[in-house]
This record gives sequence, structure tokens and C-alpha cells, in this order.
Amino acid sequence: MNTLPAETLELRAADQRRRLRSSVHELKDRVREKLDVKRNISQHVLLASAVAGAVSLAFGFGFAGMFTRK
Repeated sequence: MNTLPAETLELRAADQRRRLRSSVHELKDRVREKLDVKRNISQHVLLASAVAGAVSLAFGFGFAGMFTRK
């Protein structure tokens, strides 16, 4: 059987709960930071501009293609 007193087990459980809560808060902060759209776009302005330009160009050619005869 378990030879540790109940008080020691309760202290260990409380410590583990604190560490788990801290880990969860740290994970939430990291995820929130990674998924921050404004921050990511400001860090990758050139790539965001290139993607927006390519998408606009593709839509423009598609829209123009609807009105041209072949």
C-alpha cells in the first residue's frame, strides 16, 4: 500500500495542479501569439503582398475571361 501520508499526497497534487495550470497558460499564450494575424502580416509584409497580388491577378484574369470571345 501507499506509505505516504495524505497531507504529503495533497501537497503533491496541489503542486502538480499549479504546474499544469502554468503549462496550459503558457501554451495558450504561444498559440495566441502564433495565430495573431496582424503580427504575422507585419512580420511578413513582402510575402503577404505577393500572395495578395497573385490572388488579385488570378481573379482578374478569370473575370476578364468570362467576357472575352474565343
